[in-house]
Amino acid sequence: MIIIKTPEEIELMRESALIVSKTLGMLASEVKPGVTTLQLDKLAETFIRDHGAEPGFLGMYDFPNSLCMSPNAQVVHGIPNDTPLEEGDIISIDCGALKNDFYGDHAYTFEVGEVSPEVKKLLEVTKESLYVGIREFKLGNRVGDVGYAIQKFTEDHGYGVVRELVGHGIGRKMHEDPEMPNYGKRGRGKKFQEGMVVAIEPMTNMGTRNIKQLSDGWTILTKDGKPSAHFEHNVAIVDGKPEILSTFAYIYEALGIKSNEEDEFRQKALVL
Repeated sequence: MIIIKTPEEIELMRESALIVSKTLGMLASEVKPGVTTLQLDKLAETFIRDHGAEPGFLGMYDFPNSLCMSPNAQVVHGIPNDTPLEEGDIISIDCGALKNDFYGDHAYTFEVGEVSPEVKKLLEVTKESLYVGIREFKLGNRVGDVGYAIQKFTEDHGYGVVRELVGHGIGRKMHEDPEMPNYGKRGRGKKFQEGMVVAIEPMTNMGTRNIKQLSDGWTILTKDGKPSAHFEHNVAIVDGKPEILSTFAYIYEALGIKSNEEDEFRQKALVL
């Protein structure tokens, strides 16, 4: 069952989403060769709690940490550990926070030092596919419209679209209806309504779309061992149009990147 949010609830969800955004922005300056994912996880947990929220992932379904940290060929759900990051790595950091009884949940794939042109292109296409999908999240469209747009854009660039893992509705629970696949057919699936809030999150592999799972019961990897990228935003339908509740602006501020990619999805300017 899809749970529609009131305008007041959407604003509370924006608060939760922005705590995640600020956490990822803080981590952006810390992602570098030599740092471990466990160190980053501890920084994030402290930051989230210091900002009046609870880590959204910690203990959920018995997950042991506050962040899902997935480097290189890991797609999602990697468990933080003591292995240092290396020059040329990429790492998806997926973060959740719970505040005012509502969840925020989004992800960004970071470059560790200098990465190869091929990997940089994978990240660019995956992030752009996120916005391609968000444009289709509007009144009157359906789940399949978002999935089709992401799939076509990604596959036209020669990449694999993961099928087994999908985006989702979000609210008082981390995972609500509807499921939001990154593949699909136009005009199929549940119809979007005013007040819906979802997490749209393309997961794109450089090679095959096929995946496998480690024996830890969490970590998902590409089957061919090639890199994977993952980007995620929380988005509401407000006045019939997609409104991004999360932001990558704190990441860009930390990294010295100028971008206006989110402007079309904001009805009022974001104040950092």
